[in-house]
Amino acid sequence: MHWSFKRSFLATTVFSIFCSGVGFAQTGPVMLSSPDQQLAMQFTTITEKGAASSEGKLVYSVTFHGKQLLDASALALELTNQPALGSNVQIVESTPGKGSDDYALIAGKAGKVHDQYNKIELRVVENSGPKRTLLIEARAYNDGIAFRYVLPEQDAIKELRLKQEDTEFRISTDATTWALELPNYRSSYESEYVKLPISAFSNQGGVSSNFLIGLPLLLHSPGTAWMALTEADLEGNAGMYVTNPSGNWAGHWFVSKLSPRIDDPSLALSTTLPYHSAWRVLLVADQPGKLMESNIITDLNSPNRVRDTSWIQPGKASWNWWAGDIGPDGKSAFTTKNMEYYVDFAAKSGFPYMLLDAGWADGRDITKLRGNVDVPELVRYAATKHVKVWIWLYSVSVMDQMKEAFPLYEKWGVAGVKIDFVNRDDQEGIKFYYDVAREAAAHHLMVDFHGASKPWGIERTYPNVLSYEAVLGAENNKVGRRDSPVDRSVFPFTRMIAGPLDYTPGGFNNVTEDGFVARDQSPMIMGTRAQQLALYVVFQTPFQMVSDSPQAYANQPAFKFIHDVPTQWDSMHVINGEPGEFVTIARSHGQEWYLGSTTNWTPRELRVPLDFLGAGHYVAEIYEDAPDAALHPQHVTIRKQVVTKGEKLTLKLASGGGCAIRFIPQHSN
Repeated sequence: MHWSFKRSFLATTVFSIFCSGVGFAQTGPVMLSSPDQQLAMQFTTITEKGAASSEGKLVYSVTFHGKQLLDASALALELTNQPALGSNVQIVESTPGKGSDDYALIAGKAGKVHDQYNKIELRVVENSGPKRTLLIEARAYNDGIAFRYVLPEQDAIKELRLKQEDTEFRISTDATTWALELPNYRSSYESEYVKLPISAFSNQGGVSSNFLIGLPLLLHSPGTAWMALTEADLEGNAGMYVTNPSGNWAGHWFVSKLSPRIDDPSLALSTTLPYHSAWRVLLVADQPGKLMESNIITDLNSPNRVRDTSWIQPGKASWNWWAGDIGPDGKSAFTTKNMEYYVDFAAKSGFPYMLLDAGWADGRDITKLRGNVDVPELVRYAATKHVKVWIWLYSVSVMDQMKEAFPLYEKWGVAGVKIDFVNRDDQEGIKFYYDVAREAAAHHLMVDFHGASKPWGIERTYPNVLSYEAVLGAENNKVGRRDSPVDRSVFPFTRMIAGPLDYTPGGFNNVTEDGFVARDQSPMIMGTRAQQLALYVVFQTPFQMVSDSPQAYANQPAFKFIHDVPTQWDSMHVINGEPGEFVTIARSHGQEWYLGSTTNWTPRELRVPLDFLGAGHYVAEIYEDAPDAALHPQHVTIRKQVVTKGEKLTLKLASGGGCAIRFIPQHSN
């Protein structure tokens, strides 16, 4: 049967496993479908001309609602001094099964997760030569598929020296993408997601061109599906990127590129067998908001390895750096006394944490104080105010000194560490994340990675890892115009799909697009104050910054929402939205619900159904753009309204605006 068999066959055949015997080629393609039978995956081998065969190149394809999503896409590994594994093979065995992921998250988009899946394991053997063996493990959930390579111990491969992984993603149409174009493999993942059809990457300026694209990659095939390509469980691996290899304007496809080792750029991995790759994940849904709700990425990671988690506490933090160390006198001062001012603000506001940023350590030695800020003294002072202190660290210093530094910080009483400028996700870089998480947990330290690769679910394995940056955040307002309501409307559908997002909201010096001027101290921020409030719901992170200076919030009624909004959630529901345009998200915490809605520079009126609420009446505390917010973005109207499940609220969002709502069950007042 030719690979491009009729789609009706896939629509009606949702989980068929053809007979196989060990040592004998499959008599037909191997099929895997989701529990709801709407998402289907096929594995087979094809000849060079694309015809199905019992032996040849190993490929997979995907359909959704019976429509083709991915065409025949190759699966192969490039090994040093050996032929590519996957180019001349036969499927000799397939083992189907099913399972469910049931676990709790200390801090995530959901408190408890229950996801069912169907699975299959393929055993693939080469037709000639050393007869190397390759396993493919695949799972199909209702909201996505995932697969990974497994190499068992075998005589033909004494040591795995992996040059590259050649996983293809041949999208069936010239889908629209929102792509994170990166300069190289040593970036902080901090850039805009560019909206382009796939064909545009291979035809920039009318000539062949190629791009390195970071994950997650959002795609939309109109009339078929919304998709997000990313990865999960990177332990022992290198980070994956994709590129457009064709250089041809008709090439609608991507291929994987693993981050190369720094000590040997010709290699991606050097390890021993048995080996398994990271999971390759393709989230699939009818609407883009559904991709945000998926828990597949944490599903695919190892269970919690931290036995006692009582000390891991999500929460908000005051922060000295963003406002420029502004003190109560309006002047900048990086001193112990001024940092106590930020501790006092956290205590008064009911925040559990204060984050002390860069400058306290003696150069790269993170065990010695520079003298401007006495960290042990600041921690002792904060303890008297029932506040705990996080400290900033330079990643290279952590690589060299974590065994010495982390026990010292535990002795000081530090709550957590913000590790910055990691800027690598090669094999050793990924190992660094796991080493930090493990060592930090051993010394009761929480972790926030900055200058980092995208998340991949390590927060399930090590729940002391609370957050990641890997986003074009509010810090950009200190130096330029790159942060805007447009990008804030893209990130929920792109970067946030991968996991927690430390964007650092809370700027109260809100200005129009025309009125914005970049400055280091007391930065301005484009868009309305109501939008900054909404971001505390829209952007999920267990360790959330309250970024502006204490005096910026003084006597500001809208600050009450920042005071009230939690950082730990039981569930989420994406109500509406479109990447780069607008988004509305509701999250629950106990019996309360919180809603955040933001728009780009286009003002909008949205009718929001309150179907997510429980039974009974709720008091809605509504923080919305004032009627003149388009001209005066700092103006917020605050009102209360009694609502019930099933009603609809009308949200009027100004240009660059937003709305934040707290829903309180009436009986709890």
